[in-house]
Amino acid sequence: MKKLLIAMMMCLPIGMTAQNNTWEMPEQGTNAANPDQKYLAGAVPEVDGKVLFHTVINAPGKSAAQVADIVRSYMTKMTTEPNQFEQSRIVVDDSVKHEIVGTYQEWLVFKSTALVLDRTRLMYNLIANCEDGKLDLTMTRIYYLYEEERDPQTYKAEDWITDKEGLNKKQTKLSRVSGKFRRKTIDRKDYLFNKFAELLR
Repeated sequence: MKKLLIAMMMCLPIGMTAQNNTWEMPEQGTNAANPDQKYLAGAVPEVDGKVLFHTVINAPGKSAAQVADIVRSYMTKMTTEPNQFEQSRIVVDDSVKHEIVGTYQEWLVFKSTALVLDRTRLMYNLIANCEDGKLDLTMTRIYYLYEEERDPQTYKAEDWITDKEGLNKKQTKLSRVSGKFRRKTIDRKDYLFNKFAELLR
C-alpha cells in the first residue's frame, strides 16, 4: 500500500506540469498574431479619391423619425464632451429628410504621460441619413492639425493615412510617422460606429 501511495505522489507533479503547459498554449497563439492586423491594407477606404468611412446600422422597429431623434441626441451630446473644441456643432438638421450632419474638432491623443503629451487636433464630418429601420452613417472630410502649440502642421487624411501613406511599402506594417494617425483614427471611427449601433438596438 505504501509503495502504491509513493508511486501516485511521484506522478502528481508530472500531471500538473502537463496541464499547465496545455493551459498556456492558447495565450502563445494570441501573442503570435499581428496586433496591427486590423489597421493594415483596406482599413482606410477611399471613394473617388476621398477617405470615407461608411456603415449601415440596423434599427429594428424604429421609424426614420425615431432613429433621427436618437442620432441627433448623441451627435449633439458629442459637441460638449471634454475632448471637443468649441467649433464642434450640428450644421444640418433636416427634420423632413431626417438628415443630420455634425462637424467635429477634437483631441486625438497618441501618448499621455507625466512627461509627454503627444496629440493632434482631429477634424471630421459625421453625416447621418436616417430611414425606417436603419441608419446610413458616414465619417469623412478628415483633417489633422498637429503640433499646433509649437510648429503647426496640417494633414489631409487622403495624404496621410491611406494605404499608400499610412503603411510601409509591403503594406505589412504601419508607417513609422503617419501610422499612429491611421491607428487612432480607425479606433475613433470604430468607437463611434459601435456607439450608434448600441444606441439603435
